[in-house]
Amino acid sequence: MPQEPDLVSPQQFASDNYAGICPEAWAATQAANAGSMPAYGEDAWTARAADAFRTLFDKADAQVFFAFNGTAANALALASLCQSYHSVICAASAHVETDECGAPEFFSNGSKLLVAPTENGKLTPTAVRALATGRSDIHFPKVRAVTITQPTETGQVYTLEEIRALSATCRELGLRLHMDGARFANACASLGCSPADMTWRAGVDLLCFGGTKNGMAAGEAILFFDPALAEDFGYRCKQAGQLASKMRFLSAPWVGMLEGGAWLANARHANACAQRLAAAVASLPDWSAMFPVEANAVFLQAPADQLDGLRAKGWRFYTFIGGGARFMFAWDADPARVDALAEDIRSLSRLAA
Repeated sequence: MPQEPDLVSPQQFASDNYAGICPEAWAATQAANAGSMPAYGEDAWTARAADAFRTLFDKADAQVFFAFNGTAANALALASLCQSYHSVICAASAHVETDECGAPEFFSNGSKLLVAPTENGKLTPTAVRALATGRSDIHFPKVRAVTITQPTETGQVYTLEEIRALSATCRELGLRLHMDGARFANACASLGCSPADMTWRAGVDLLCFGGTKNGMAAGEAILFFDPALAEDFGYRCKQAGQLASKMRFLSAPWVGMLEGGAWLANARHANACAQRLAAAVASLPDWSAMFPVEANAVFLQAPADQLDGLRAKGWRFYTFIGGGARFMFAWDADPARVDALAEDIRSLSRLAA
């Protein structure tokens, strides 16, 4: 018989999307595969997952929905807050602005993203106020919401105080606050705080909680902390092609992730691996951290020839933010492989010296 090709390559850290499915999510998916169950979210697994979120967030009336991916979750969540003549304030590097192909505007029938320039990817109350109050005439799209990414695209984490300050500004201006939590678990692990403290207790109105980067094959959860905001959201999901017929395969992995604490353990491991790499290369003269390492991302600035040398050694990474190398660590990051990356970086630095 012909041999199967080797489909497993050495672990890379270009993206946490490279990781496989963690054991807890896999086991729950396998359990949900036993027998037949009602479709379109009317199954016991979906109810159990939604209740697990309500328990985790200590919010019995939270409304929970499931989408296939983060772009859909963010776009539909923001669209639920806006009419076509509204606008949403975001950071210049926000995923909704740079990496979602206009989906927020498309699903809101034209709501405009208002981009605030920031040095580190974080919005500030001052930036929000400037955009929200700069114009109020009928020729300008009326500001309706603010979206923040936690952690940011530069791997930095909003502190609870920063979130509360943004929320207070939103309340003063009559705006809603949305959190893009594609790596929400990593932020919780970094701050050592509860999900509730980082969201509704801090004034966040709705959250997109990322499962894909936390150890699942696919699936994001959308949590409305004010049930009134979720009115008719199910119809919006259906219209957008996000109502899975076999919904239990989107929701069951969340049961495995949430009930045993895997969501947080996975994030802690990923964050620790980021710190491991950052510490290993911190003293090199020609490699420097572009941003503080606060979650599971490490951005390294280096001469172009050394970045090319790292690629020649077989490493993959992206340079789309600031030109430096981005390394992302997931639940399955192998510390020995992290050390191998660090050693290759050090060897290039020694050659340059």
